[in-house]
Amino acid sequence: MAIPVPAAGDPALAPPDYRLAFQLAPVGLILSRQRHIVDCNDRVCDIFGAEPAQLIGQSFRILYPSADEYERFGARIAPILNRDGLYADNRVMQRVGGPQAGEAFWCHVTGRAIDRRAPHAAGIWSFEDLSAQRPMGAVLTAREREVAAQLTRGLTSKEIGRALGLSHRTVEVHRAKLMRKYRAGTTAELVQKLMGGL
Repeated sequence: MAIPVPAAGDPALAPPDYRLAFQLAPVGLILSRQRHIVDCNDRVCDIFGAEPAQLIGQSFRILYPSADEYERFGARIAPILNRDGLYADNRVMQRVGGPQAGEAFWCHVTGRAIDRRAPHAAGIWSFEDLSAQRPMGAVLTAREREVAAQLTRGLTSKEIGRALGLSHRTVEVHRAKLMRKYRAGTTAELVQKLMGGL
């Protein structure tokens, strides 16, 4: 069977419109420079309830529930981007505008440094809203959100302590608070509730 060859002038021969692909991508995309938003697509605006003018030129701080989380994530991400060029995690972010402004929600974030030797100099970041599968369920402190994110990765208290720069006992205190807030009898039940399973 012969494969049809597009004729000259056929739209199939036109070069791809990368700007349109960026704007209409099914995941949120941000181009960054020094942790500031250089450009963003339509899906990012939908996720964060914002207009492009509210985001472009702003620090990533605007997307975090607290300044501490913004600073700690930046410090944690840099050596991993420096080593691998890539970083991914699930974390709690914050809506910027619209009727849900200020609302905290779970988000899957993936990033690539353009130059891993300068991890925050320039990057490409994707954002996927996980709120439908993983509702917040309780009001959490910044540290509780960070510990919760690490628990859902299956890490032990010692591993979480190393990742967050805390003692394992401090992690266990935060885990106990999470268990009370989520009314979980075991760590496995807590993780299930954090993942939206109950």
